Amino acid sequence: MEKSRKKFTDTIDKAVAAANRMQRDELLFNYKGILYPVTFCSPEVFRAMESFEARSDDIILAGYPKSGTNWVGQILSDLVAIFEKKMKNKESSVNEEELEEFPYFEIGDTGKYERMNKLPSPRLMVTHLLPENLPTSVFKNKAKILLLIRNPKDLATSFYHFSNVMSPLPSYETWDDFFTAFMTKKMPWGCYFEYLSAWNKYADDENVMVLTYEELKENPAQGVKNIADFFGICLNEKELQSVVERSSFQAMKKNSQKTHGAFGNVLFRKGVVSDWKNLFSEDQNEKMDKAFEEHIGGTKLGTKLKYEVYCKS
Repeated sequence: MEKSRKKFTDTIDKAVAAANRMQRDELLFNYKGILYPVTFCSPEVFRAMESFEARSDDIILAGYPKSGTNWVGQILSDLVAIFEKKMKNKESSVNEEELEEFPYFEIGDTGKYERMNKLPSPRLMVTHLLPENLPTSVFKNKAKILLLIRNPKDLATSFYHFSNVMSPLPSYETWDDFFTAFMTKKMPWGCYFEYLSAWNKYADDENVMVLTYEELKENPAQGVKNIADFFGICLNEKELQSVVERSSFQAMKKNSQKTHGAFGNVLFRKGVVSDWKNLFSEDQNEKMDKAFEEHIGGTKLGTKLKYEVYCKS
């Protein structure tokens, strides 16, 4: 089920190399009030993205950075491969590498979306974007979206460690510095609480499935089965077990160089729940608890995250 990852690794490697030649204050740009990394995104690409024509059988994974999108992306890639094998869509003379596109909506060149419009179904896409910044055709044409969310304390902890080893993102001298930036809306792809609030408006949409990082960790087999059912992909027990095993943290870390290039060295750190307890001070706990309640307390996504279980000492 291994697919070509050359476009993925090449894009990451170029972004890292470019960022290594830049100053910290040059790494991000502002587009419509949200910060993005300049070596991955551009205003020109965002404008070109508006022309993308979504299909009802597209498979879209939406999640804020460090919510587990690489993990669930592996699961979805395997599920698509199983579907294609069963539908015998793989009998093609076209070089798979030529069809490959970097899976994130907002990362690429301006010609990416015209090329994607020619790709066969089902197309798998990933995004960190707010729903209002996605192409309008995604909702108009009722593409199916798997919305992945994670408890904000672990997400912030993971983002902190990731930022300090990923050169396209600003690094931070201390956890306190990062926490201040995280809580004052100075993060790439915007504020996580505003992200959750924006996506909560779509939580009851029949074409949106909400999944938490924590529930998938607790029961990977059931999680994979639920994802497959949502996208209409039938799995037998052997196929289910294979997807679960290949998407385990240990297996993905072992294969990270092959699947993610230089990015693999920094992407897979711990993959655990409650790592936030190693960093958060009492004051920081209180500030995040308050922000959570103000933005999504009592909402469907807020309830789904089980904040009392995962974010209270």
